[in-house]
Amino acid sequence: MSAPEQSPTPPTPPTTASAWIEQWSHLVEQGGAVLDVASGNGRHARHFARRGHPVLALDRDETALASLAGVQHVATRCADLENASWPLRADEKFAAVVVTNYLHRPLFPYLFDALAPGGVLLYETFAAGNERFGKPSNPNFLLNPGELLDAVRGRLRVIAYQDGFITVPRASCVQRVVAAAPLRPTPTGLTERNNASDPVRYVLQG
Repeated sequence: MSAPEQSPTPPTPPTTASAWIEQWSHLVEQGGAVLDVASGNGRHARHFARRGHPVLALDRDETALASLAGVQHVATRCADLENASWPLRADEKFAAVVVTNYLHRPLFPYLFDALAPGGVLLYETFAAGNERFGKPSNPNFLLNPGELLDAVRGRLRVIAYQDGFITVPRASCVQRVVAAAPLRPTPTGLTERNNASDPVRYVLQG
C-alpha cells in the first residue's frame, strides 16, 4: 500500500533582507523613520534598525512581532491590515515605507499617505506568472503586468522599476518599485532638494 501523497512543504520565510531593499536602502533619509508593512519575521525591520533607523513593524501575527521584542530601534504594532481600519494616525509619517511579498490593493493609498515629503516607497511582491512556480498562485495576490507602476503613477516619482522573473531566493515572477513622495515646496516655490544649495535629489548607485 503506497503512502498517501503529502502536500509540498511551503518555502521557509527568508531571514535576510531582499536584495532589492538592500540595493535602495541608501535612499532613505539618514535616521529617518521606516514603516515595515506586513513585517512577518522582521527581516527588513532588523535591516533598517541596524542602519540606525527607528522602525515600526506592522503585522497581524503576534508571534512574529514578539520575535522583535528587545530589538533596538524597532517598535511593533499588531494590526489586521485587511479586515480592520488602517492602524496609523494621519500625522504618523515615514522616511520610507517597505512592503515585500505582500499585496492588498486597498492599502495603496494609505501607503502613499504614510510617506513624509521626499520619503521613499520600497515595494516588491509576486506578479502574474508566479503560479507556474508555486505559491502564491491566487490572482488576488499577484500583480497584473505593470500594475505596481500604474499604482504609483501620478502619486509618486518613480526612481526604479522592474517586472520579470528571478531565480534567487527562488524561481518567482515579481514586480518591484522604488518611488518617492513629492518634496515640500519652499517659500521660493522650489523644492527642498531641487534648489541652488542642493541640486541632487536622489543619488543612484551603479
